[in-house]
Amino acid sequence: MTVAAKSEIQIDNDEVRVTEWRLPPGSATGHHTHGMDYVVVPMADGEMTIVAPDGTRSLAQLKTGRSYARKAGVQHDVRNESTAEIVFIEIELKA
Repeated sequence: MTVAAKSEIQIDNDEVRVTEWRLPPGSATGHHTHGMDYVVVPMADGEMTIVAPDGTRSLAQLKTGRSYARKAGVQHDVRNESTAEIVFIEIELKA
């Protein structure tokens, strides 16, 4: 059984929403669609499994401080199938 990832909203104003995500081993965010463009800032090295709506799986390597950006509309489930906790900051752009 998969446990839920933990999130904590740090900032939520008219321009941005900043959320810290923690995925212990065996956890997942659940399938979701990003409604806004967003930037991810990894806080630790790690490897996460991305599951697309059609079930296709891919691995994403995270490097501490090495950010990446995605456009609104991305649909996926983020899973931690590794043995180390995954931690990242997600910055959603509202404006």
